[in-house]
Amino acid sequence: MIMKEIKIMSEGDNYTAIDLGEFDSLKEYSYLHPKLNQEIPGKVFIGEVLKTTGAEISLQVLPPDTEIPFLHGHRKHEEIYIFLKGCGEFQVDNVVFKIKEGSIVRIAPEGKRTWRNNSNESMTFMVVQTQAGQLDSHYIDDGFRINEDVIW
Repeated sequence: MIMKEIKIMSEGDNYTAIDLGEFDSLKEYSYLHPKLNQEIPGKVFIGEVLKTTGAEISLQVLPPDTEIPFLHGHRKHEEIYIFLKGCGEFQVDNVVFKIKEGSIVRIAPEGKRTWRNNSNESMTFMVVQTQAGQLDSHYIDDGFRINEDVIW
């Protein structure tokens, strides 16, 4: 399978902007999992191309009636799953619950997790990984206004 290339739209000293295309086209990407030595269609990691320094981000399309057949955890990273389309089920430790478009799930590194799409439609979701325990404020406490004119 030929992996679709991520397009960089614009880049500068303080930013990188990419275009993955419409979320329905995520199935055109694939990821070669280095530990499983297996190609995973419909999955793309974007942290490296965005040059992130505090988070890894991936997007994935899971076809109908597909499951992740194993549990996994992390050493340092918590994960936030954001479900953009479709529905299914999620398991954390020994609890299984329904997920759907608009569901957001945060899992601590120690949480044993897996998920499945047990519907007849594709499921699209995003995962944000960050190092657990590093956030020192919530909401807008870190932001500040810059007194310069907007140029558009």
